[in-house]
Amino acid sequence: MKHPIFFLLTFLTIVNISCKKEKYTLLNEKIQVDAPFKMPPIIIPDFKLAPTFIITDFGAITDDKEKNSIAIEKAIHEANKIGGGTVIIPEGEWVTKKIHFKSNVNLHLKKGAILLFSENPEDYLPAVHTTWEGMECYNYSPLIYAYKCKNIAITGEGKLKAKMEIWKKWFARPKPHMESLKRLYTMASYNKPVEERQMVNDSAHFRPQFIQFNRSEHILLEGVSIENSPFWTIHPYLSKDVVIRNVNVFAKGHNNDGVDPEMSQNILIENCVFDQGDDAIAVKSGRNQDAWKLNTPSKNIVMRNCTMINGHQLLAIGSELSGGIENVWVENCTVEANAKMFHLVFIKTNERRGGYVKNIYVENITSKTIEKGVLGIETDVLYQWRDLVPTIERKLTPIENIYLTKITTSKARYLSKIIGQTELPIKNVNLDNVVVDSILEQKHIHENVLNFKELSK
Repeated sequence: MKHPIFFLLTFLTIVNISCKKEKYTLLNEKIQVDAPFKMPPIIIPDFKLAPTFIITDFGAITDDKEKNSIAIEKAIHEANKIGGGTVIIPEGEWVTKKIHFKSNVNLHLKKGAILLFSENPEDYLPAVHTTWEGMECYNYSPLIYAYKCKNIAITGEGKLKAKMEIWKKWFARPKPHMESLKRLYTMASYNKPVEERQMVNDSAHFRPQFIQFNRSEHILLEGVSIENSPFWTIHPYLSKDVVIRNVNVFAKGHNNDGVDPEMSQNILIENCVFDQGDDAIAVKSGRNQDAWKLNTPSKNIVMRNCTMINGHQLLAIGSELSGGIENVWVENCTVEANAKMFHLVFIKTNERRGGYVKNIYVENITSKTIEKGVLGIETDVLYQWRDLVPTIERKLTPIENIYLTKITTSKARYLSKIIGQTELPIKNVNLDNVVVDSILEQKHIHENVLNFKELSK
């Protein structure tokens, strides 16, 4: 028979464990951004005083994917359960599967920490409610996924890295993949329930986003580096109050945009470095019928003090813009000399999109050679979709109030190419002190543009 003191010690141990973390009330920070448009304060969580949960206390071992995934999940659960906490990833390389957030949690990577995400698609199942190129569906989970969360953060000096062996093979778009795209397009066009749009199969190969904040709010992404991505890198979707700052992104694969705010509002992107296989920031707002139904524009988006090392565009808008895009301001950004980019600003849509674009401000940008031009606006951009699927419902996109100020580049084919539609000309494009030292073809290429103004020194 065990001595009573044994039971007393056991009881005290249990009490100590259960009381280790008391309930915590999370603090917040309010950020006011001055912009050329009225922008409400952005509210983000403040985890400075929050309790911490180290993943090694939950069984994490650096090279054990299964144990690490379970440990991170348990730590997130415990931080959420007490009302707020920081999950610590210590120094070292930690292989993991998907990470799903809960509210009031900060995922913090210490200096020298690497979260290395598996390339096995099975590690991102079961399928979750997500998107593919502006259409809602059930697909592989993003590597880091937040769904209907509040007060979440990813911080620290560590690195998020994706293993790419399988995803690189999925960059190709063979016929079976295109057939799956057609199937999703058709289901979305005829408003089939999202639950019926199951896109995980042996041949669809819809790559997941690296980080998706889905229907979430009060979000901070700060300090970390991100290396490689299966698809879009940072994807705020139907989300509000997002700050992305001091983040370095290196993702050179297919469709590797840096940040894709989509049907999201009140976003600040600052002091970041983008080395991309696609656009640095691509503002989107859904595709066709899905976006018309959700009826949520992307608006109040500021990007400032950022550097672009490589990529297609500094700022892209569309072509998924059916929910509308307004109030975007990009200022004080630099494109490095060897960047192979097409435009500084590219707005693209087509006859299927609808939506609208208005109040776009780009100011104080320096760059070197641009393959095409400083500004491109095109209204017939369909890529592979032109012959793949028909136009089921035709809606044009009104585009107006575009302001470019104090922009310099050394060489380009043209300064601006603006191709509107006869039925709906593009309105109110203003260039003020936009200078290209050497224009190789033609300064302005315009069709169906009303009230174009150019001022220079």
